[in-house]
Amino acid sequence: MALISLRIPDEVAARLSAVAASEGGKSALLRRLIADVLNASPARIAPLPVGRPEKITVRFRESEMRQLADTARQRGMTRTGWIVALVRSRLGSPVQHSLEELAALRAIVRELNRIGGNINQIARAANTSVLQGRVVEPDLSAIRDARTAIDLALAQLLGALAGNADYWETRR
Repeated sequence: MALISLRIPDEVAARLSAVAASEGGKSALLRRLIADVLNASPARIAPLPVGRPEKITVRFRESEMRQLADTARQRGMTRTGWIVALVRSRLGSPVQHSLEELAALRAIVRELNRIGGNINQIARAANTSVLQGRVVEPDLSAIRDARTAIDLALAQLLGALAGNADYWETRR
């Protein structure tokens, strides 16, 4: 049996333990959650490609090559990259990202991680204040700023993903 290990904040671990106590323990709960995800939508989970890449040759007419180059350039991809993405989208991996989209997604992840770190610092400060018997005065402006930053990051994420899956859908 495989072992999956991960690190989570102490607060999250405590909350998970509390929930898992009535579910047969953490391992049982996590096994059930994983099984539920895998059983819920098997079509969404494409098998990972295995083996070494192999070359295939495809021939196009001159006019098709120009059209292919233009289409790939519009997506910020090479011709080969676009063809590979197209084929992979038909093999069960519908979301294929251009280099620009990947860069945008990485920036969004970094921003959300930064926000998460700030929220953890706020929670630690609040917990420390409570343990020391001091009244916690929430900084509502910091909370509003965090909320605005999260909303912006989510909007950017939705924008980066919005047209992508539709782009690779079958066109008629």
